[in-house]
Amino acid sequence: MSTPTNAPFMRFYHSEALRAKTLTVLNNLEQAKDPLQQRGHLAGVVVELLESGMDYYFMKPLKLAKVGFVVEQSAVVGMSGAVRMIAGVIHNIIGRMDKAQLLVVSTYIRQLME
Repeated sequence: MSTPTNAPFMRFYHSEALRAKTLTVLNNLEQAKDPLQQRGHLAGVVVELLESGMDYYFMKPLKLAKVGFVVEQSAVVGMSGAVRMIAGVIHNIIGRMDKAQLLVVSTYIRQLME
């Protein structure tokens, strides 16, 4: 699975703890005798990455722009609701994946981390 090296991209930075957790989940999935048992952990880390990305791309700029407490809190409530809704979808979809599909997702996440 290759990606164009000259294509534009954006990345976000996340905590060392989330990186370590992500790598642990991916390693456990890839080395498991039955990767299907790792679906919940993979879905959980995907949701955490989603939350981290939304914070980095949306909440951080709002704070830097000093939009004010009320606007920030409105954004927090909105983003929290969106993440909860999307998290359910993520868990549902990853929860139905087979071994090959899980390994493709794992490989893709690793590529994003490089």
